[in-house]
Amino acid sequence: MVNHRTADVLVRERAALGEVPRWSVALQSLLWLDIDGGLLHVTEPDSGRDATHDVGPGMGLVAPRADGGVALARRDALVVAPLDGAPERPLASIPSAPDEVMNEGACDPAGRLWAGTYAAGERPGGGRLYRLDPDGAVRTVLRSVTLSNGLGWSPDHRTMYYVDSATQAIDTFTYDVASGTIADRRPWVRIAKEDGLPDGLAVDHDGAVWVALWGGRAVRRYAPDGRLDRVVDVPADHVTACAFGGRDGATLFITTAAGYLEPAARAAQPLAGSLFALDPGVSGPPPHLLP
Repeated sequence: MVNHRTADVLVRERAALGEVPRWSVALQSLLWLDIDGGLLHVTEPDSGRDATHDVGPGMGLVAPRADGGVALARRDALVVAPLDGAPERPLASIPSAPDEVMNEGACDPAGRLWAGTYAAGERPGGGRLYRLDPDGAVRTVLRSVTLSNGLGWSPDHRTMYYVDSATQAIDTFTYDVASGTIADRRPWVRIAKEDGLPDGLAVDHDGAVWVALWGGRAVRRYAPDGRLDRVVDVPADHVTACAFGGRDGATLFITTAAGYLEPAARAAQPLAGSLFALDPGVSGPPPHLLP
C-alpha cells in the first residue's frame, strides 16, 4: 500500500523556477534558487526568515562549501558566491556549447561537483554532465543528454542515481568513490508520462530515492528495491526538486515553479513557486560538501 502525505508551505513565494534545494549545516538554513528570477534564497526553517541574494539569471546549481560558503554554476563557469555582498570569484570554466543551459547538480561523496545541462529548447541530446575534479579540471562525463536533472548517491557510495528527464526514468550507475568514475548505466525506475516528468531527487538514510515530478504535483519515494511506497502531494503542478535537512536531517524540503503555468492554471495555484516542507518519517543526510 502506498502511503500519501501532503506537504506544508514553508515560504510562500512566486518563484518562476524554484530549484536545487541544498541544506547548509554551517548556516542551519536551506539554500535554493529561483533560476529564472536570478535569486538565491537562504531560508531559516526555525525562524521562518527567508533572505534573498541577487545572483543573476541562469545560475542552475548551488552547492554548499566546506568553509560555509556556496558555489554556483552558470552555463560556462563555476563561481564562489560570498553571502556577505563581496564579489563572486571564479572557480572553474565549463567547456560547454553556446546553447547549453546549466540545470541541476550535486557534490559526490568525495567532494567532486557534478553539473548537468540541457540545450536551449531542450534539443534532444544537446546537454551534458560535467564533473569538477580535485585537480581543478572540469571533465565531460556524459554526452547526448537531453535534460540533465537529479543526482544522488546510495548510503554505501556504490551507486549513483541520475535523471535525464527526457528518458522518463531514474537510472543507476556503478560508482567508484576513489576515482569518481561511473559505469554500467541501467534504468532503475520508469515513470509514466501521465504521472509527470522526473526532476530533482534525494536519497534518504534507508537508501530510498525521493523524486520530484514536474507536472505530477508530487514527490515520490521509491524503496531500494524500486518499489513505490510513499507519495507526497504538493498543491502545484510543477514540482522541481527535494532535499533533506533541518534538525537531524528529518525535514524534506520541496521546491516548485510558477513561471511555466498558463494564466488560468497560475491563478488556480496560488502556492505554485513556494517552498514546501514536511516531516516524512525518515531522515536523510546533508549534501556532500565542495572543498
